[in-house]
This record gives sequence, structure tokens and C-alpha cells, in this order.
Amino acid sequence: MMPALSVTHSILGQPWRWRGLAAEGLDADDLVTQLLLARGVAREALDQHRTPTIRGFMPDPSIFRDMDVAAERLAAAVLGGERVTVFGDYDVDGATSAALLIRLLRGLGLDPQAYIPDRLMEGYGPSGEALVRIAQGGAQLIVTVDCGAQAFEALDMAAEVGVDVIVVDHHKCASALPRALALVNPNRLDEDEGAAHGHLAAVGVAFLLGAALLRTLRTRGWFASRPEPKLIELLDLVALGTVADVAQLKGLNRAFVAQGLKVMAQGRNVGLTALARAAGLLKPPSCTDLGFALGPRINAGGRVGKADLGVRLLTTENAAEAEEIAAELDRLNGERRAIEAAVTEAAETLVAAQGNRAVALVAGAGWHPGVIGIVAGRLKEKLGRPAIVIALDDEGVGKGSGRSIAGVDLGAAVLAAKDMGLLVAGGGHAMAAGLTVAADKVDALADFLDERLAAGVALARDDRALLLDAVLSCGGIAPGLVHALDAGGPYGAGWPSPRVVAGPVRIIKADIIGNGHVRAVVAGDDGRSLKTIAFRQAESPLGQALLGAGPHRRLWLAGRARIDDYNGGTKAELHIDDAAWAD
Repeated sequence: MMPALSVTHSILGQPWRWRGLAAEGLDADDLVTQLLLARGVAREALDQHRTPTIRGFMPDPSIFRDMDVAAERLAAAVLGGERVTVFGDYDVDGATSAALLIRLLRGLGLDPQAYIPDRLMEGYGPSGEALVRIAQGGAQLIVTVDCGAQAFEALDMAAEVGVDVIVVDHHKCASALPRALALVNPNRLDEDEGAAHGHLAAVGVAFLLGAALLRTLRTRGWFASRPEPKLIELLDLVALGTVADVAQLKGLNRAFVAQGLKVMAQGRNVGLTALARAAGLLKPPSCTDLGFALGPRINAGGRVGKADLGVRLLTTENAAEAEEIAAELDRLNGERRAIEAAVTEAAETLVAAQGNRAVALVAGAGWHPGVIGIVAGRLKEKLGRPAIVIALDDEGVGKGSGRSIAGVDLGAAVLAAKDMGLLVAGGGHAMAAGLTVAADKVDALADFLDERLAAGVALARDDRALLLDAVLSCGGIAPGLVHALDAGGPYGAGWPSPRVVAGPVRIIKADIIGNGHVRAVVAGDDGRSLKTIAFRQAESPLGQALLGAGPHRRLWLAGRARIDDYNGGTKAELHIDDAAWAD
């Protein structure tokens, strides 16, 4: 493939390529069409994808294995007024999945309880002891969300005490499935048509179960004399969980987020509204806000505080309680950042001594298990290869979290390591995984993953390039362009935000601001100037090039066009991802 703008080796050392055809001089409608085509949309499906709706992408829930069984059992619980407990994971996907089902079941007349395990004391997923304890407390039905697909022993113990368990999950499954009344998971190996929706987060699967439940109750005549809950009003939870879990924003997921943001803007959920205020959001949340402002604060409870704070916030109807919980989550998020910074520094030191292995795997005693997933993500971004970070406790047991790069299935590799006897427990999906490992097997695990994934990582990295959507003059990066690009959203994992090139430009002024950010004012050959910023790049080759270029050398600047709305501004600016010399 020919490089874009003849850039084979940018300042950050990567080739540039056009994502589709080079877009230049297109009007807004043509530009959105180009963006959709470049993201794999067929021409006959352009209208469907221009405005993604639930109706346009929603499958029949019955295509998923065990969905009808699960819906029938939940319907029986509603009809019989049974005691139901929703057992959720401690991350955002788990909290939103649990909150969605709790809110729905409340609307159907039940008083469901939530159980979120403590990350440090109980670890990931349902334990047999917890399920038995919930059953002994009177629960007649337990629904696990965002966990359970690998909980063989725990579900055996639940079955032995006679409690029904429905598993709602999206993590990879083994060929054998744990004993449950129903296991709804698009990533079951025996899934047929439903496998096309394997990119759903658990909260998306929970939404489909909710739709199946309402349909079942409708056929039973349950709503003949009572109002039917509006499932669509819970899409704000689906959007938050989907984005925070970095699920691929394609098809149904993109519709979930597009419509969920509209619901969120209405402020129906008092918990989300309070959290947005605590995060300092002054306007309705965007897709970026879900991933970088709201999601981390929900996660903070499970990482360094009380695991159930997130689900309590998302299910409360009391505004005062919501404000109190939101403030606590905001405080915990600040605490999490400090812990994360310390672990990141230690992990980067260890990685530097490893050499260029296919998977960066580091372990440390005393590291907080609540931040290892974030640190793994930071290492992955910095190194361009999968990363696993393991926190070792005093008993010689390590809790690990991994993040992968596109094209490398880390979840499958972790399951394979478990089958080889290298792990106590483990699972996940293509882009993320969790594991438990004995300290004396960490080195063997590193060797196994290096050998298994070396070829795939090499192929993925060789194919790495900065993908571009359009080339523009400085004057072309204007508010109208930003709004036109936004029309192709929402953007996120699997549906990347458009990246444009401005130039050639000359640096008029450049300086360092904030925490290592490089701010630059540039001018193009069209005589127009443009404000730009490169975040956290002051010490990188990119930052040094911007600071040292001066007005006599021209560059191409690649990045994202944004509106600078600080202090109510409305001008467009460019957030720089990379640059290349133009002469």
C-alpha cells in the first residue's frame, strides 16, 4: 500500500496510510460518506449507519443460546414475586449490567439485591462461598453479570444447594461450560447466529435479556393491568458500560452508545447526573467523557474503595445519596491516580530490563491489584505490544491483568496457559484478560506467552501504521469541519475517531504547558494560522521536533480536529498524534 503523503517514517517512526481514499475538498455529506466507507460500511448500508438506531441494529434476542430459558426463568421470578440477587463484577461493565437489571426488575415489582465482590478479599467472579451465602440468605434466583463464564467450581456449589443461577457474560468460554440454569454469552463456542455479536459488552447482553424478559411477560399478559417499563430509558447505562469496557463500537454497540448518550443528556439517572457534576462536566457527556471522566470514577470504587459504590450510585433514586456517593468516587479516583503513578513507574523500570519480548509481563510485590489493569493499558500504549501486570501478595499468589493490541487475542492465550497448568485461574476476551498465578510460575507464564504470541505480535506490529482520513489546509480545520466529522460518530474502539492531516505548516510559536504538553501555533501555505497541542509529548521525539522546528522547516501534522471550548470558546484546534517533515 502506498504511504500517505509519501511518509514512510514519521517523526514517531511509523508510516502513514490512508484509511480509505484520501479525502480532500469534500462537502460535509461526502465527508461523512467517506468516513463510513473507510470504516467498512457497505454502500447499501450507508443510511443505516449514518444514524444508528436500536431498531436498525437490534437482533431477535432468541438467536442467542439459553436466552429464552433465562427470560422464562426471570419471568417466573417476576410472576412469583421471588427474591433475586444480581451478582456483578466490580468494574464499570459489571456495575452498569447489574444496575440495568436491578432497575428493570424494580420496575416489574421485585426488590432485587446487588452483590459486588471485594476485589482484594474475594477476587474476580463468583465464588462458591458467596453464592451459597446468597442462597442461604433467601435468594431463589441469582443472575451473574460480566462474570461466571469460567466459574465451574462456584456454580457447582450453587447447584448443590439448589439455587438457580443465570450467567450473563461476554468473556471467552471454554469448550465445556459451567453448570448453570442458563448461560447467555455471545462468545460461547457453540453459539451460532449470536456469535456475530461477540463484540457486545456484558451490559449489552443484559439489555438483550431485558428485552427478552419484557417480551415473555408481554405474551403472558402481565402488562394488561400494569405499565410496562421502558427499557429504552436504561440505554444511558448501556452506553457507559460499553464505552468503559472498550467494546468495539460497531453495529449494535454503536447504536447503543449513540442513543444512550441522548438518554443520558435527559438526566434521568440521578446518580449519573451527580457523577457528571463531580467530574466537572458542564454539558451533556460525550463518548469521550464516558471513557475518561465517568468510567474511571465508577471504577475507582472497585479498584481502591468499596466495590459496591458504583452500582449503588447507578441504582439510587435519592439525589442526596447520589451526591454523597459521587463525591466519594471522585475522591477515590484521585487516590487511584496516585497509586497508579507509583505502580506505573515501577513497572516501566522492570520492562526496560526485559528486552523486546512479544508480551511485556511484569510482576511486583505490594502493587495494588486495583490499578494493574490501568497500568497494563499504559504499558501497551507505550510499547505497542500486549502487556500483563501482576500484583504479588504475601502468600505468593499473583493477580494479573492484561491488555492487548489489535490482531492479538490475549484472552485465548490466557485460557491456553490455564489449560497448560500455568495458571490458577484466568480468562478474558481478545483485548483484555485477567489471571491468577503462583509466584513461582510467573517466569514460565512469560515464556509461554512469548512463544505463543510472538508471531502474531510481530505481524500486528509490522502492519502498524498511522491511518489518516483527510488532508486539509490550516484554514480547512474549522468548526464546520469538526461538526461534520462528529456526524460520523460516536467514535471509540473499533470505530476510530477521524484523523486529519494539516499542512504543510510552519511553527510560529511552541512552548510546554501543563504536565508535559506541547502547545504550538502554526501557519499554513494558505496564510491561515492554527492552534495545536500534543499531549504529554514534551520529552518525546514529536515534542522535541515541534519545539525545535522553528519557522523555516515545514511539517505535516496528523491528529484530531476538536473544538476548543475552554472558557466558552468555539474555535477549532488540532490535537497532534504525529508529524512528518514536509521538506
